[in-house]
Amino acid sequence: MVNASELTIGAYYLAPYASTKEHVRDLAQCGIDVVVNMRNDRAALDLLAEHGVGAIVSGIVPGWFGGDGSNAGTMSQKNPLEKYELAAQRFQDHPAIIGIDAGDEPSSLDFEHYGKAIELIRTHFPGKTAYLNIYPRYAVKGSNTPQEIAAQLGTQSYGEYIERYVRWVNTPYICFDYYLYSADLPGLYESLWTVSRACRTYGRKMWMVLQVNSHQPDIFVSEKQLQFQANCALAFGAQTIIWACYCAGWWYNHVLDKQGNKTQQYDKLRRVNARLHRLGRTYMKYRHEETHFLGGFGMEELSGTGCEAIRMLETQRFRALSAGGEKLLVGRMTSRAGKGEALFIAAADDPSGAHGRTHRVTFACDASRVFAQDGEGERLLEPDADGMYSLQIDSCCGILLRTEE
Repeated sequence: MVNASELTIGAYYLAPYASTKEHVRDLAQCGIDVVVNMRNDRAALDLLAEHGVGAIVSGIVPGWFGGDGSNAGTMSQKNPLEKYELAAQRFQDHPAIIGIDAGDEPSSLDFEHYGKAIELIRTHFPGKTAYLNIYPRYAVKGSNTPQEIAAQLGTQSYGEYIERYVRWVNTPYICFDYYLYSADLPGLYESLWTVSRACRTYGRKMWMVLQVNSHQPDIFVSEKQLQFQANCALAFGAQTIIWACYCAGWWYNHVLDKQGNKTQQYDKLRRVNARLHRLGRTYMKYRHEETHFLGGFGMEELSGTGCEAIRMLETQRFRALSAGGEKLLVGRMTSRAGKGEALFIAAADDPSGAHGRTHRVTFACDASRVFAQDGEGERLLEPDADGMYSLQIDSCCGILLRTEE
């Protein structure tokens, strides 16, 4: 089942047509640790438990979806707290159930009531995570106008939306979605920057829902695009990644089709998840401290972050780190055990995954040993005659640099 000390990978939906023993085995082999928005189907839950996959189950407590904002501020009337009390009385536990789905993308106008509902779930469902996913910066769709976004968020800015969340809703995480290939890159960076900063400030974990499906029926998200999304999330300190959608949900070209057959997305996701799990075992030993935009990022790309790109990075252990102007996201991390510093580097030059370039990263480091780890394994780096280190990183990929004293 889910191990809190390792990177967790989830996925939305396991439909009835994909709940056979073979389907659940394939789900586990795809590297999925937890199914979100799972039905309270005891036979399917038995199979998930057998294969070590957890479930965040929907339909236990009243559902809620913010949608286009037309119901904003009405949750307390439509889902009074008494309904949560009654749900707890009817609940029957199961070994696969690790969480209770409390809803999706609410307006900030409902956060105060949501906070009370989450507290009831925590009290009456001991040992279960109350799961709530909130809006990305663009709210319900990438083409929203500023007026539509404000009406859905219930605030004039995404930063204010997140501040209201942490004020009213006491979850140990902040979970949000961002579907890059149906929205825009500046919004991704703004969402990551805003949520990551709030997680550091308020001591919460960052969970992020990413896109494996497509907004258009004739487009498939590529393996490079899956890598780009995941590595961006890791550069900002994400500890849980959730893919949407495994079975047919919204949009097109899911991992399984409507008959339960694997699409081309299955093997792409399986390979990406395998790399994430290998990397995650070391990554989770470090705590995210800050993220830098290194290289040739334009002002428009970073407009929502309030940041400027830097040409070279200096930290306590790493000095003069650069890639000759190529775009890198660099997350600075410190050991949870107090032993060394780490950098997570994501190559951010090619979000489309279309070009496939290789970049040379150079830096100096005064630690006794420096290791570089990607999704294939870890290696010890050796300095050159001038004391400089170098490594190569491909577009859309991620590398963890760590030191040992």
